[in-house]
Amino acid sequence: MINELNRVVVTGMGIISPIGNNIPEFWKNIINEKNGVAPITKFDTANFKTKFAAEVKEFNGYDYFEKGELRKYDLFTQYALAATQEAVRNANLDFEKLNRNKIGVIWGSGNGGINTFQEQVIEFAKGNGTPRFNPFFIPKMIADIPSGVISIKYGLRGLNFSTISACASSNNAIIDAVNYIRLGKANIIITGGSEAAINESSIGGFNASRALSTKNESPETASRPFDISRDGFVMGEGAGALVLESLETALQRGATIIAEVIGTGMAADAYHLTGTHPEGEGAYLGMLDAIEEANISPDTIDYINAHATSTNMGDLTELKAIERAFGTRKSLAISATKSMTGHLLGAAGAIESIICILAIKNNLVPATINTLEIEEGFKDKFDFVLGKSKHKEINIALNNTFGFGGHIATTVFKKYND
Repeated sequence: MINELNRVVVTGMGIISPIGNNIPEFWKNIINEKNGVAPITKFDTANFKTKFAAEVKEFNGYDYFEKGELRKYDLFTQYALAATQEAVRNANLDFEKLNRNKIGVIWGSGNGGINTFQEQVIEFAKGNGTPRFNPFFIPKMIADIPSGVISIKYGLRGLNFSTISACASSNNAIIDAVNYIRLGKANIIITGGSEAAINESSIGGFNASRALSTKNESPETASRPFDISRDGFVMGEGAGALVLESLETALQRGATIIAEVIGTGMAADAYHLTGTHPEGEGAYLGMLDAIEEANISPDTIDYINAHATSTNMGDLTELKAIERAFGTRKSLAISATKSMTGHLLGAAGAIESIICILAIKNNLVPATINTLEIEEGFKDKFDFVLGKSKHKEINIALNNTFGFGGHIATTVFKKYND
């Protein structure tokens, strides 16, 4: 019988991103407004409407895996394991001294091994229909593999699964991790998300749905959330990993507590396959749910890392939802860091949760770059942090993520107090 829910804290983080492949490098580049967007190098874009993306730079799988092991993993799984390695080290986890039966893994990805799938289908077509597939095709491709591989690597026998809710996937993974720890189903959970979808099929598919920016003449300014001239999102890739644990477990092992997770919210737009509700109904409900669960007043939120992908309708409806949830409050800082990292799809919630946690830790709001003129009717309603990061006391931060299909996932982080 459950008498009291466990408090959940963050004790470790790791990252692979377009602007840094470890937490110190990533945060340095975030606060220095580094832009991760550039022409695509992974394939020939001559015939594509969009020719740029936010690719991970200087990632070498051999820095993390032996050759025989590396061939078993799609790039999205490689990113997941690399980010987790840093998070485990950052959390100072000594698995030999812990009950591994009570340590779980919950991981999110919207696309899974889409590179592997594309490569294998192309090879099949070249073979005139002869079925010659890589024996690792299926485990490299399916989206649940990172959670399984992480558990195998560290011998973790607790709960283990993956979440898929498009661009809300990793935030949903974090929410599930929080809830299972609260219920005592696990003491520690490694959670987060990864994505490696910069290839012909993804860029072509998103182009076909008119979701991507086509500012090929100026790719570094293409991601401009909330700006009146925005024309679509910029695809990114990478992974974010968080170590979550019960407060009791963290204190018992003398862990350094980085932040506390105090609220989670989930909802659905119930409106359209790819479009957001015109009035941001799901976004509003998700934020309201998270605030109510955290048992706080909306006025106590200091910073929102907005989903804000730089799409015309998506950005506008999120602003409508924020105004409905928080009213007009000039002290509420809002920024959209996808302007630097691009949109990491299923991994977005994880790396933007990390940004929220680092913002709290450092009392610094990262900037939205590229944005010059805020959506009409909203520029004077909130503290949009544009161009340069801003020092500000941040005790509580909220992270929004929304996915195709109308999936809504919101998390609330707080500065840890004894």
